[in-house]
Amino acid sequence: MKSSEHLSRRSFFGATGLAAASLMTGLPLTRAWARHSQNGAGVAFEPGVAFEPDLALELTARPQNVALRPGSATPVWSYDAKVLKGDAASVRTHPHSTLGPTLHMRQSQKVRIDFVNELDQPSIVNWHGLHVPADMMGLPHYEVAPGKRYRYEFQVNDRAGTYWYHAMAAGHTPEQVYFGLAGLLIVSDDEEAALPLPRGEYDIPIVLQDRTWGQDNQLHYLAGTGPAASRKPQTGDGSTGQGGMMGGGMMPGGMGSMMTRMMGFFGDSIFVNGRPAPPIELATHAYRLRVLNASNARTYKLAWKDGRLLTVIATDGGLLCEPVHKSYVMLTPGQRVELWADFSGDAVGSDLSLMSESFSSMMNMGDMMSGSGLMGMMGGMMGGGNRMSMSSLPDGAAFPILTAHIAHKVGNDLRLPAHLSNFERLSAQDAINQRDPRSFHVTMGHMQWGFNGRSFKMNSVAPDEIVRLGTTEVWEFVNSPMMAHAIHLHGLQFQVLERTGSPRNAGVTDGYVDEGWLDTVLIMPGERVKLIMRFADFTGLYAYQCHMLEHAAAGLMRDYEVQASRVST
Repeated sequence: MKSSEHLSRRSFFGATGLAAASLMTGLPLTRAWARHSQNGAGVAFEPGVAFEPDLALELTARPQNVALRPGSATPVWSYDAKVLKGDAASVRTHPHSTLGPTLHMRQSQKVRIDFVNELDQPSIVNWHGLHVPADMMGLPHYEVAPGKRYRYEFQVNDRAGTYWYHAMAAGHTPEQVYFGLAGLLIVSDDEEAALPLPRGEYDIPIVLQDRTWGQDNQLHYLAGTGPAASRKPQTGDGSTGQGGMMGGGMMPGGMGSMMTRMMGFFGDSIFVNGRPAPPIELATHAYRLRVLNASNARTYKLAWKDGRLLTVIATDGGLLCEPVHKSYVMLTPGQRVELWADFSGDAVGSDLSLMSESFSSMMNMGDMMSGSGLMGMMGGMMGGGNRMSMSSLPDGAAFPILTAHIAHKVGNDLRLPAHLSNFERLSAQDAINQRDPRSFHVTMGHMQWGFNGRSFKMNSVAPDEIVRLGTTEVWEFVNSPMMAHAIHLHGLQFQVLERTGSPRNAGVTDGYVDEGWLDTVLIMPGERVKLIMRFADFTGLYAYQCHMLEHAAAGLMRDYEVQASRVST
């Protein structure tokens, strides 16, 4: 099988022009090297010392037309990347796809990325899962206007693993991600390189997204959104950053848009790697499948149709200590999982189906929706008591994701390692708040999601959202009995200490993979999840949110602030 990726032709011709790039306007040229590590960890840079990147890229967001189906090309927003300095293979494209190029980086590498915004609305690039300084994270505080640029400069501090990047903007995150502004970011390191893992054509990305087709091969999201829509000036409830990333008012489009805003978008077609999924041809070999859920709101219950086990070797933050075998794996928006899939015993000509199996994403919705007002109105749109009926492929439905066709026979000398990695297990004994964890309750009021009754507000941090650099803490997230959420923390990885109140009959609990480092965790209705994390290296404003993007846009996102351990006087 040939790899589904190829080297970007532009990347081979982009090794020149670095000096010219530094002359472009709108770049915060001194931002990164004016910062230094607060605790001597050596992961940032000394004041006044020029930043010399090992890898320099230019990443541009722009409208494009992509041939996804026969007939008219589909208008999308796309990322285009070129290498200005470093290895040309650091950028690999997905042709005829909405997906941004896959970026390859190495641990300890110094990276400069110039983001160029050629959209007609503000945007910034968020580096999902990376541990970087706050002003390099790509949060809405730093979004740039159309025609402007932003320069990122950071050292890759993370373990080898599958990370990703996507657009963020105070008024437009779900829309921009839906229409194409997302891509994989793969980090390698020496520990991973020493393992006998599948590489090259046997290392395959599987980026999952759900979309809905409109007329003339256009993607349908909400009225007045996307690259084909005529943009109108925002009025009082636009991208002010008040009351949620969508602003305080309603999105256009009537009842359907209101439901999407509150409950999330669920498309009726599955895209794999940025396009409708054709069968993929594989060999009788072991594969490394890097699966990313880049959907706006849909959670997947991954399983092989023939019942074979899924072998998990890595989660959001890299390799597990040892492989974990599951009959199914839950993958919520923003999460990644790496699977060891060995097809050496399959017959040439056979087909295997990767499925999303059925599960319940909402609990007791019939009782909750029986009242009047908004809850009663939503209840009338629910099918089967716990599924949205506005999509022909509702959340929790069963459907095929892709078909793998075993096309040819090859020799396979790879065997699954019994041990994969060594990493530190954080202990609750080391947490400064072990006896009194911070508690964040998912709340709903006045058509706004929130944590502890507070919805997103730009640059607003409550006293219980301030932490100290160099400390380890336990945070507990408590979900409402309404619906599932995908809790994501920016700027760090965490570990799961415990879950309580997990639903017994939803068909999800055996699919949790909580053994490794995570940055996103599925929390079901009525469930409590305790997370442990360490605030290291950087001060500043970060964020925690639901990564079901419409939920975050409707308020389920807040900032937290890391302050220096000692305040000088």
